[in-house]
Parts: sequence; C-alpha cells; structure tokens
Amino acid sequence: MNPSELNDIPRIIGQYSGKSKGPLLFVTAGIHGNEPSGIMALKKVFQELDKVRPDLSGTMVGVSGNRKALAKNVRYIDEDLNRTWTEDNINNPDKDSHEQKEMFEIIDTLNQFPAHHYTKRIFLDCHTTSSASVPYISVQEVNNNDEWAHHFPTYIVRGFSDIITGDIDHYLSRIGMTGFVFEGGEHTDIRSVENHEGMIWLALREACGLDLQLIPTYPECVEKFSVKNSPSQKTFEIVHRHGLSKDDVFAMEPGYENFQKITKGEHLATQNGQRLVSEWDAHIFLPLYQASGNDGFFVIQEVGK
Repeated sequence: MNPSELNDIPRIIGQYSGKSKGPLLFVTAGIHGNEPSGIMALKKVFQELDKVRPDLSGTMVGVSGNRKALAKNVRYIDEDLNRTWTEDNINNPDKDSHEQKEMFEIIDTLNQFPAHHYTKRIFLDCHTTSSASVPYISVQEVNNNDEWAHHFPTYIVRGFSDIITGDIDHYLSRIGMTGFVFEGGEHTDIRSVENHEGMIWLALREACGLDLQLIPTYPECVEKFSVKNSPSQKTFEIVHRHGLSKDDVFAMEPGYENFQKITKGEHLATQNGQRLVSEWDAHIFLPLYQASGNDGFFVIQEVGK
C-alpha cells in the first residue's frame, strides 16, 4: 500500500449486505498501526464484492483500527490499542489516551450493527507479526470460538487472550460474539495480504454462505492462502509467556521464526545482560523483533484438536 493511502482511512472501510437476514461478519484491521496488511486485503475484497454484487446471507463490515498510528506507520501513539479493551477502560468515560479514543470509536461503530438485527455476530481481527511466520489463528476458548476456528485450514493457537487481557478479541468475545484473531504473516511480506484476503473470503463463505465460485478471482484468491502459504491445520497451546517491563533491555537471539522448534537449554534471548534459555522442548511463538512490545516471546506445544 502506498503510504499516502494510509493518511485518511475511513473507520468503515466497506460494508456489504445480502438480500436475506443472516450473520454479521465484523472484520477489523490495523489495530496496530504498523500492520496495514488487513486494510489492503479488505479493500480488495470490497472492490470485488461491489463489482460482482453476489448474494449472501447477512452483512460484512470492514473496520479500521488505529487510524492515526496507521498514518504514521507506528504500532501505537500513546499505548497499545490491543491492550486497552479492559472492563475498567470500557466502563470509564474518560478517554485518557489516543488509543482509548480509537477504542470507543470502534465500539460506536459496532453498535451501529446491534445483535438483534442478525442471526449471529462473528468477528475476525487481522494482524501481522514482527518475525517471519506462517499464517495462524489465535483463539480464546470461550463461546464456540475454538469450534469456529477449526473450520479454517491453518495453525491454531489457543490461550493468547487468556494470558493477555485487554485485546480486542477478548472484548468481542466477552460481549457474546464468536471469532478469532488471524495473523497473516510478517508485517511487510506481500503474502500477508494474500493470506488476509483468503481468510476473509473463506469467512464470508463459512459465515454468510457466499458461493465463492461467483467471484472471478476464485480459486486463486483463496488458494494463495489455503494451499500455497498456509500449513496443514495443527493446534497448539501456550505454556509460557515471557513478559517485559518498561525498563527492560531485551534482545531475541537472531533468526527465530514463529513456530520454530526449540530445545531445553537453548539460548533464546538476552535481558538486562542475562541469558534466557529454554526450559522446554517445544516451539517458539511471537519472538519480539521490533522496538516496542510487552511480550518478549511465548512458548507453545502441539496438542490434539
């Protein structure tokens, strides 16, 4: 995406409805301002929908996240927007940071699509990672989120929102919606856009009954994600989070990729001059390779479905 295209992104990127009542598919992108991939994918999907005008059940709406941070290509302005969605902040009318203002604007947007207008409300939150990664789903085990996530052909990681509160999917699940976070790949990898687009099309099929054969770019628009880029479905659970405080000096060892295998005793990172070594034979998850962030890395293990 040309940087100038991020200067004035509307809150509602697009909206499309079928003729019959059905679910709401609420797709958010750019919650972190250095992750524009989902914005690009949503624009492509809505351009195709508006051109072809296929029928479906219900409505899809695409919503931008941290608009000011997107314009500056930074993760956030005052604080991480994906940590602000706590009950205390939601119940506090004071908007103490730029991100809290953005949060309430997104809530106001969602309120334009109340639950009683739809058979169900489903969310999809699009993100990317600072390290190289295959696409994957991050799902919280509440409502029927986990069952829904297993409709899609990629890695599934349980438990992130159970450890990190204040993220948007935690809030959306708390108000009764079903859904998950989809991490499309590394921030600047063009395949991340392919993956987000493919996931959105598949979500439209699964949630709203869209016949993808009506879309001229099908099957390529889906297969770039589901066949070319995505691994076969496996399920993982988080067994450890290495959190960071404000004053920590932290550096991952170079070269780690998401889901890479690690062994006991392996040197993973250095923090405040001390070596951090693995206590597990497992997989590394979300190793931190950017200037800001509260999570140094996670450790995950494969489990049965």
